[in-house]
Amino acid sequence: MTDTHQPRLSFEFFPPKTEQGREKLLKVRQQLSDLEPDFFSVTYGAGGSTRDNTKDIVTHFKSEGVSVAPHLSFGGDDETIIKGLIQEYRDAGIDRIVALRGDMPSGVGGGYQMVYANELVAFIRQHFGNHFHLEVAAYPEIHPQAKNYDDDIRFLKGKFDAGADSGITQYFYNPDAYFYFMEQCQAAGITQPIYPGIMPIINFTNLTRFSDACGAEIPRWMRKRLEAYGDDSESIRAFGEALVTELCETLLDNGAPGLHFYTMNQYEPSARIVENLGLNTSSS
Repeated sequence: MTDTHQPRLSFEFFPPKTEQGREKLLKVRQQLSDLEPDFFSVTYGAGGSTRDNTKDIVTHFKSEGVSVAPHLSFGGDDETIIKGLIQEYRDAGIDRIVALRGDMPSGVGGGYQMVYANELVAFIRQHFGNHFHLEVAAYPEIHPQAKNYDDDIRFLKGKFDAGADSGITQYFYNPDAYFYFMEQCQAAGITQPIYPGIMPIINFTNLTRFSDACGAEIPRWMRKRLEAYGDDSESIRAFGEALVTELCETLLDNGAPGLHFYTMNQYEPSARIVENLGLNTSSS
């Protein structure tokens, strides 16, 4: 890559459920910090089910001087609780939030009130002004619950119209899906940057399960190649590393503003791709 502008780099974690998982995550965070990402993000379970764990990890990272963005959705909480949580983040020095609609928690009946991401963005702007850089989710292959492509673009524009600063996409393996999506976003009047979400290929069974659940397509040729490796995890990792590195190169060479890695709380898969790309310094 000859462009002297350094792409934005970020890594996403999920809050661990055990003390052992927490210790591993803190170590992975330290290792990935050597790659000088612009920030880390920490997910928020369905219905806010990991709210306290997310806050614990986020505030711990921040106390160590690390730039970190909590994911946030209303879940089953009311405005007072969410406003208090955001106030805690502001008081802790957090200045970035990933604002989401969030998933429906399992076992919850029809009384659950879904609050859309554009409403959460507007709520944060109303109460906290421009203190936070607000990231929102985008879906190059279309949200699985969207009625059609145009509706999904319209919903995304609503998030930006409400005050979002940038977007992060669901992961994908077909770069043309991202490029076409960006053309459609621009045609709809979306001018904010949208960063590709990158999922390293670690375990084919898990990848298939995730992809079927979230609507991310695994191209048929890629699925067949991975199936052919069977239980040969080393071949799967080597193939996945080469494939995703090439995907990232194609994205960056054609104007993607940066990369957001879904690390699955692991160091090596994301780090090897970043090192292959020569991205070893932060953009700002």
